[in-house]
Amino acid sequence: MSTTRMQEMRENVLFVQHEIEEILNSGKYPEEILEVVRKENLLPAGLLNRLQAAYPAYSAFRNKALFTIKDKKQYSGLKGFREILARLEENGIHIGHYEERELFIKVYRFMATRHVLNAINWDNFAEDSIFQLVFPQPGMIRRDVASAYLNAGNDEEKLRIVKEYIRETNPHDGKQQLNKPSFINDEGELEIVEGSQHKYPQCQLIFDIQTQNCFAFCNYCFRHAQVRGDEDMFLQRDIQQIHHYLRRHPEVTDVLITGGDGGYISAERFDAYVRPVMEDPALGHIKTIRLGTRILTFNPEIILMPDYQRMLDIFRELTDNGIQMVLMSHFSTPRELMNPVTVAAIRRLRAHGVTLKSQSPIMNYISLYTDENGVVDIDRSAQNWIDLGNLLAMLGVGFHSMYMARPTGEHHYFTQPLAVVNEVFSKVYRSLSSINRPSRYITMTSSAGKISMLGTLELHGEKLFALKFNEARNMDWMDKVYLARYDETENTIANLKPYGSDRHFFEAELEQIESKLEQTIELTRSKKA
Repeated sequence: MSTTRMQEMRENVLFVQHEIEEILNSGKYPEEILEVVRKENLLPAGLLNRLQAAYPAYSAFRNKALFTIKDKKQYSGLKGFREILARLEENGIHIGHYEERELFIKVYRFMATRHVLNAINWDNFAEDSIFQLVFPQPGMIRRDVASAYLNAGNDEEKLRIVKEYIRETNPHDGKQQLNKPSFINDEGELEIVEGSQHKYPQCQLIFDIQTQNCFAFCNYCFRHAQVRGDEDMFLQRDIQQIHHYLRRHPEVTDVLITGGDGGYISAERFDAYVRPVMEDPALGHIKTIRLGTRILTFNPEIILMPDYQRMLDIFRELTDNGIQMVLMSHFSTPRELMNPVTVAAIRRLRAHGVTLKSQSPIMNYISLYTDENGVVDIDRSAQNWIDLGNLLAMLGVGFHSMYMARPTGEHHYFTQPLAVVNEVFSKVYRSLSSINRPSRYITMTSSAGKISMLGTLELHGEKLFALKFNEARNMDWMDKVYLARYDETENTIANLKPYGSDRHFFEAELEQIESKLEQTIELTRSKKA
């Protein structure tokens, strides 16, 4: 090996402990975080060396430059967006298209943390996946709407355009409102659990009043009704109501606290949810508590603060009582992981008994890459996910699943044809070892359930898609693989045409189920009125 090559390896790989201290100090993290990292050995040199050697192209471990954004911890709304622009302009960075970006913010929302802003490669921000994730982009809002807004004569006309478009954004795709569960309470009355979804038997979702915010706003968010504060958002105020419902539903094994971002819930309120699960035998059927959050991508420093210890203690107590504590994250690119605070936060969670998983959307411009003609680069896109899967394994994070863009928000911007996405996923699946693969085939959610694309086949000379439910309104549907006609341009599984029939096998029963759910909700609300 040449002397030059050996020098490159030493520069790119070998960390020593004092250099790790320098890396953390360059990030201007509080001393209390540094002390936690030292005391709990959250960044051992051996781990950083292996990560750096394996994936230097994604690494921020050796980035010792002062951060471009170093004022506030979080920036919100138009005011926050404009504050960031001012900081960027001061540093000679001009992202352009300001008015069109602000249109997106008025329709949806904007939120970004200092951590995620400093993860962006500002030398090449236009091609940066994380920039695409959190900064509104020209072309996101439908062209006719953007054109009308940009050409509006006054602020009143602009406001009218925004309000009208908000009504078109489909914040409850898949008929999510039908997922609100109900039960007969102790007074014999039918009661709707307004802040919950219970679509599949084993798992109940909770949208707690504290989790309606986010650390940063993902541009592709399919829950914008929650973070935007729409009047029909899911909102759980009464914790005891959840326990009343769960005692009547022994089929539920998993409780998922989500939002917004489940990471916003306080230790005290989280304890109020899980303490009865640990202590009440009538809730013994609950085997898993999940927390749905992007805290590890957007604000991992929180987990390293000394006052997060209370939450960690509850996590440990859950595992000591035989209840699996799972943090469900959403990593789409290796760069979200390859920084010192995220690695340290993952290790701190694991040291307190937490199981970590990642379920990830495959999105145009973020984890699907196109060439200059707009054609998806299958190899480059797949490699992103292959590297991510192996990196997750190195850090002890389970690769739970990949899923496709849901038909909500600016679906046209983030989606690609199902046939193309299937090609990317197939290469990812066959390239990873079995232990590091996603736990199921790539899925897309509809009112009927979560449908996996198993691949393609030829039957009687015709190319077809093979599909299978992995969650369904009627779980018996999961037992059947069914076929749909191959379509090179369709981007939504629910729109695929059935093969050999006028309707998919489940459609008639689905209509009956949806009708019954609608009647129950309408009846309960009419009685309250």
